[in-house]
Amino acid sequence: MRAISVLRHGGPDVLTPAALPDPRPGADEVLIAVEAAGVNFIDAHLRAGRYPVALPYVPGQEGVGRVLAAGPAVTGPRIGDRVGWVNLPGAYAELAVIPAERVVPIPEDVSPPTAAAVLLHGMTAHYLVHDSHAVRAGDTILVHAAAGGMGLLLTQWIKLLGGRVIGTVSSAAKEERARAAGADEVIRYDALDPAGVASAANALTGGAGVAAVYDGIGAPTFDGSLAALRPRGTLVLYGQAGGPVPPFDLGRLNQGGSLRVTRPNLDHHIASREELTGRAADVLRLVASGALTPHIGSVRPLEDAAGAHADLEGRRSIGKLLLTV
Repeated sequence: MRAISVLRHGGPDVLTPAALPDPRPGADEVLIAVEAAGVNFIDAHLRAGRYPVALPYVPGQEGVGRVLAAGPAVTGPRIGDRVGWVNLPGAYAELAVIPAERVVPIPEDVSPPTAAAVLLHGMTAHYLVHDSHAVRAGDTILVHAAAGGMGLLLTQWIKLLGGRVIGTVSSAAKEERARAAGADEVIRYDALDPAGVASAANALTGGAGVAAVYDGIGAPTFDGSLAALRPRGTLVLYGQAGGPVPPFDLGRLNQGGSLRVTRPNLDHHIASREELTGRAADVLRLVASGALTPHIGSVRPLEDAAGAHADLEGRRSIGKLLLTV
């Protein structure tokens, strides 16, 4: 099969097109013909060696395709069903073997590229707005990187729940996209330090501060995110695209007004089969109805995985990046 192989940790150039043996499913696994794969920051973190992963491996933590074969212990899904998965490697390939318990059904009225663009980000947004900070009507929320695939979905979902969105972006084109997704206000952080972002957010709330900040950037934005919160506000640090946050004095949370900081992970919010399928079904239902619209910024062939990673890490992308087989 055609695939992308990672033989050593490093930059995008270590994503090497390769011909690998076709995998075979185990007793409780399904063999999937991959149709589309999402490109996410977790892929870049694993490739760079920021998180442990055994080498060599086929990257790609989000995929959609049709079931070609199933092990003898699998009772569902059936051969021919379209399914998707997240947080397991192997999507950057023509074929992938995934435990049957970790795949979710994809409705036929949701295309493979759309499903691959929304599954990981959509389920992440689901737990962020319902669990990490339950958005209530009237909440003002600061969303960092509001023009990225994650930020655009978060913005739409907050608006569905009656919230007000202040988004941060780095360019005029990204500002236009964030506003089109529903952002009420946009802060351009290309020319602002973290304190400037906090000052701008506070000015837009009449000095009250925001109810919550959804921050997937990490170290570069952390101080500004804390400073933008209202008393008893919540900083939801769901990623570290800009690097991990160094240790900090917990007394700052008291000084800021009994603030909360949480560092959630999608795996912990889809730990059971029921929770996994429930979140996926909610996301895909909203997409099918048109209430949520993922923005696909670029669709590239499998062999251009390195280019997709370079654009993602270089902040040259708007919306979701996809690979197709």
